[in-house]
Amino acid sequence: MGRIARASVVDSLRLGATVLAPVLAQGVILRRPRMTALAQALDADRRAVRLLHRMRTKYGGGPLLVRIPLRPLALVLTPEDVRRVLTDTPEPFATDNREKRAALGHFEPDAVLVSHGRLREDRRRFNETVLDSGRIVHRLSDTFQAVIREEVGPLAQAPTLTWAEFAPAWWRAVRRIVLGDGARDDTELTDLLNRLRADANWSYARPRRSGTYRRFTSRLRIHLDRAEPGSLAALVAQAPVSERTRPEGQVPHWLFAFDAAGIALFRALALLAVHPEHEDSARAETGGPSGEAGPPAERPFLRACVQESVRLWPTTLAILRDSTSATHWDGGTLPRQTPFLIFSAFVNRDEESDPSANRFTPHIWLNGTAADRWSIVPFSRGGARCAGENLVLDVTTGTLAALLARGRFRVESPGSLASDRDLPYSLDHFTLRFAVRQVEPVEGLGGRSLQDRAVHAEP
Repeated sequence: MGRIARASVVDSLRLGATVLAPVLAQGVILRRPRMTALAQALDADRRAVRLLHRMRTKYGGGPLLVRIPLRPLALVLTPEDVRRVLTDTPEPFATDNREKRAALGHFEPDAVLVSHGRLREDRRRFNETVLDSGRIVHRLSDTFQAVIREEVGPLAQAPTLTWAEFAPAWWRAVRRIVLGDGARDDTELTDLLNRLRADANWSYARPRRSGTYRRFTSRLRIHLDRAEPGSLAALVAQAPVSERTRPEGQVPHWLFAFDAAGIALFRALALLAVHPEHEDSARAETGGPSGEAGPPAERPFLRACVQESVRLWPTTLAILRDSTSATHWDGGTLPRQTPFLIFSAFVNRDEESDPSANRFTPHIWLNGTAADRWSIVPFSRGGARCAGENLVLDVTTGTLAALLARGRFRVESPGSLASDRDLPYSLDHFTLRFAVRQVEPVEGLGGRSLQDRAVHAEP
C-alpha cells in the first residue's frame, strides 16, 4: 500500500483560497447577501470546480490531504469515495464533525446532526417519526398544502416577484407548518434564529450568545407546548421520546432546513421560467388555477425539478465527516479524527462522468439515472440522508404548484440563465427577480395568462 496523496504547500494554499474561503465567506449556515453576490460575480464555484478537476488529474482520485494548519483535511474527489464516506456514515464517518458541532452549537446543540452513537440513534428515530421519513406523503400533507396556497399562492397575483417578497410569505407558511397557526406572525422567533445562525457562520471563532439563545428557546417552547393540531408540533407532543431525545432541540434544524428548501424552490421556479419545454410539463401537475394539485405521488415532475435545482445549486455547500477510526485507502491510511470534505458543487456537476451536468435535466430523477450515480447527492445519502427529504419535497412541490397555477413567470434578473447554454455555477437567490403574468381560468383551456386568454379569444 502506498502513501496518501498530499497536496503541496502551494496547492494547499490554492485550494484554501479557491474552494474553502468562498464557502466560508458566503456563510455555511446563513447566507450573507453581499458575499453571495460577490461569489456569483467572481464565478467562484466554477473556479473551485475547475481547480478540483485539476487536482484530481494531478494527484489521482484521492482522498487528497490538504495541509490546513492544525487540522489537515481530506478532500473526497471520486464518486466511489463519496459512496464509501456516505454509506459508512455514522461509522467510521461521523456526522458530528468538530467544525459542525461548533457551528450548530450556536442554535441547535442537541440536533441529531451533531449527536453520535446511541444518542444519535435515539434522536434520528424521533426525527424520522415526526417527519414521516419513510412516506412520500406526510400524514399532514393536506393541511400543509392548504397553508401553502393561503400564504404563498397570492404572490403570483403581483406583477413582480423577488426574494424580498417571497421570503416573508414562505416563513409564515413554515412557521404554521412546523409550529401551528399561532406562530404565523412570530417573526421574532425566526429573527432570533437568524441571529444565532449568523453567529454559527463563525463556528468556534465566536462564542454563543447565551441570552439570545435563551430567548429563542423560550419562544420555541411556547409554540411546542401549545402542540397545535395540524402542525409538526402536535406530532412532537405525541412522539415517543427518551430522557435524552430533547425534542425541542431537534425543531431548530427543521426551521433551518426549510430556509434552504425555500431557496431551492425559488431557483426551481427560475429553471422552469427559462425552460418552457419543461414548464408545460410542470404546469400540467398544478391542478389548474385553484392550485389544488394532487398528492406528491401525482407531482413527480415538479419533485424532479426541485431535486434538480438542489443538484445544480446545492444549498449545503459542503458535506463534512470526521473519521472515528483509522481508514484505509488505496493510497494508504488516514488516522482517526481526520476531517473529510465533499464539495457539493464538484460532485453534483461532475462533467467528466456526465457531459450534461451543467444543463437542466429533470428526467434523471424520473428514469433512475440520479439514483445510480453517487456523484449526485443533493439530500446526502446513506446513513445520514436527510430525514426530512420527503417532507421538504412535498412542501416545495406544493408551493411550485400554487405559484405556477396562478401565474406565468419570466426571469428579469439575472440574465445569465438560458435554455440554450450551460447554467451558471452560482444563482444568487437574493437578486433573482421575476416578471409575473396572472393566470385566469378559461373554459376548455385550463390555466392561461390574461395575455394568452386574449390570444385564444381571437377569431
